[in-house]
Amino acid sequence: MPKGFWGKLNKPFFALAPMADVTDAAFRRIIAKYGKPDIIWTEFVSADGLFLGGKGAIIKDLDFTDNERPVVAQIFTSKPEMMKKAAKLVREIGFDGIDINMGCPDKSIEKQGAGAALMKNPKLAVELIKSAKEGAGDLPVSVKTRIGYNNDELGSWLPILLSAEPSAITIHARTRKQMSKEPADWNFVKRAVEIRDKTENTRAGDRHSTLIIGNGDVADIKDARKKAKESGADGVMFGRAVFGNPWLFDENKKEITPEEKLKVLLEHTKLFEEITPRKNFSIMKKHFNAYVNGWPASGGKSSAKELRLKLMEANTVGEVEKIINDYLKR
Repeated sequence: MPKGFWGKLNKPFFALAPMADVTDAAFRRIIAKYGKPDIIWTEFVSADGLFLGGKGAIIKDLDFTDNERPVVAQIFTSKPEMMKKAAKLVREIGFDGIDINMGCPDKSIEKQGAGAALMKNPKLAVELIKSAKEGAGDLPVSVKTRIGYNNDELGSWLPILLSAEPSAITIHARTRKQMSKEPADWNFVKRAVEIRDKTENTRAGDRHSTLIIGNGDVADIKDARKKAKESGADGVMFGRAVFGNPWLFDENKKEITPEEKLKVLLEHTKLFEEITPRKNFSIMKKHFNAYVNGWPASGGKSSAKELRLKLMEANTVGEVEKIINDYLKR
């Protein structure tokens, strides 16, 4: 049985993906308020940065509220000793789980031997899982990865991860080489489930069962349920679909009006300034682009496109608030 909260989830469960400069503290609070998923991930955090001089700034990326629970901290490093220390810190802070990033294709992360580069170093990957477990104590350890580096390596890569018995493994159904440029192939998630089941069946008397979470090109909850049923995945992780749509996980929510979107956009922007002051304000503009989309001009009000262009020129919360209030008054 997987440790901690993992063993208590109904299946299929739904998760918010860890996304750099997206799932920061402000965005996670908005998601938890308007359409909370079963699990929330933080954006990835550098274990090295936490202990080699940058802790004061980086630790703020690990801020969370009880409304986000269960909440998992995602950590990256290529140093087992740093992973152990980070896992201990994550447990002390009060997170519900720790996740190891083994799939990020960012070149600066790979140069450190972390992220997707770990698919080239299976021995180190296992060491990192073991070190995380040592530091985490009773906190469950999970992994997020891809199906391979340049090609499909799932048949050799996944059993190696399973040998270290993490509580869960998220499979992004693309290779590192594909990035997000090609469609995710959920047949690989189905294969991952089959590999997991075959591996578990060969362990006499071992009741541990690593959960498999599918990730990649999931449109909505209906699509997630379909993909989970067809693949056998225990859970489904959402990434880009949640942009501009914090109501995504609320299955009772029907239509969302432009006015409602704009009010939440403003709330999101104010939270961003309040609790992530060290981050560049331009990060919010990817959210503006997502929230303000898809409606024509009507009743004297400008179209989404016209409003979006104005918002993209804004550089402060005050400017955003004025633009939105002027729009709503028309």
